[in-house]
Amino acid sequence: MTKATALTLIAALAGALPHAHAHAQQQVAPQVPPPATTQQAPLQNAPTQPGVIAPGAVQDPAIAEQAEFERLLRAQVLLERMYLSPGEIDGAYGSNMRQALNTYQSMRQLPVTGKLDDATWNALNTDPSPTLAEYTITDEDVAGPFQPIPSTMMGKAKLSALGYANALEGLGEKFHASPALLQRLNPGKSLARAGERIVVPHVSGKQPLPPAAKVVVRDSTKTLQLYDAGGQLLAQYPVSTGSSRDPLPIGNWKINGVHANPVYNYNPKLFWDAKPGDSKTQIKPGPNNPVGVMWIDLSKPHYGIHGTPVPGHVGKTESHGCIRLTNWSAAEVGAVVGEGTDVELVS
Repeated sequence: MTKATALTLIAALAGALPHAHAHAQQQVAPQVPPPATTQQAPLQNAPTQPGVIAPGAVQDPAIAEQAEFERLLRAQVLLERMYLSPGEIDGAYGSNMRQALNTYQSMRQLPVTGKLDDATWNALNTDPSPTLAEYTITDEDVAGPFQPIPSTMMGKAKLSALGYANALEGLGEKFHASPALLQRLNPGKSLARAGERIVVPHVSGKQPLPPAAKVVVRDSTKTLQLYDAGGQLLAQYPVSTGSSRDPLPIGNWKINGVHANPVYNYNPKLFWDAKPGDSKTQIKPGPNNPVGVMWIDLSKPHYGIHGTPVPGHVGKTESHGCIRLTNWSAAEVGAVVGEGTDVELVS
C-alpha cells in the first residue's frame, strides 16, 4: 500500500458519519493488555464512507478491492464493539465474520445471509463509532522481554514465562487485530518504537458486559454465546471446539472455577499426539501459554474454556476437545462468569 493510499484509507475509515469520537493454578489479572483509554484517540470528521461508489461509475479493480477491504474492516470493528466478535480483525471475510453477521441479522430481523449485504451494511453503519483510532506506542508496549516461543511442550516448559515473541504480537492482541492488518494500516511506521503514532482498530470504550448466567457452545457454528438470567443474548465469540479424535463433550456442565494467567499442567498421557519422550511438566503463565491468559475450568474432568497463543486459528482449526477462544475474548468471558455458571455444549 502506498502512503497516499494509506492516508486515503485512514480518512475513509475514521468514521462513516461525521463528528464520531476509539489445568490452572493461579488467579491474577490477565496479561492481555486492555485496549488503551488515555493514549488512543478516535479519528474524526472524515469526508467519505468506505465502499461508496457513484451510480453508473466504472471502477478500477484495485480501487474496488480497497473499498471492499475498508467496508469489511469497518463492519468487523462495529461487530466487535457490540460483542458479536468476528474473531481476529483483519479486514477480510471469513467463517468467523459470517457467524457474527448471521447473529446480527437474526437480532435485527434481517434476512439471514451471513453476508455483508446492503441491508446489513446500512443497519450496521448507523453506528457513529469511528473505525480507527490513533494510538501512541508506549515504553511498556516495546519493553519485552521478547523471545521466540518453542513449538514443543518440553521446549515451552524450559521458559520462565510465556510472553510475546515481539512487540507487534502484543499490539495485535491489544487491539484485537491481526499483526498483518496493523502493518497494512501503518506503512512506513515502526511498530516496535515507543512514541510512534499509529492507527489501530477502535475497540476501546465498549460498554462493559453484565454477569452471564449461562454459556452455550455450539459445535455446528463454532460459537460461544453468553446469556443473562432472562435468556437475553449478551455476547458471541468464535471458538475452536474439538476434533474427530477429541470431540466436544456434548451435555450440560458447570464452571468449577475461573483462573487468569494459569500455570499449565501438561500430561502427555492425555494427548494422542504427544511427542515421544514427553513427560509431565508445568508451563509458566503468559499469553503464549498453551491455554493463553485464561482457564475456565469445567465440571467435565480435563476440559475447559481457554485462550490461545494463535488467535488467527480460532474457529478455523481443531482443538483437543476444549473450547478455545482468542486471549482477549477469553478474558472477557472470564470476567463475567464464575463458579456454578451453567455451561451447555451442543452439537
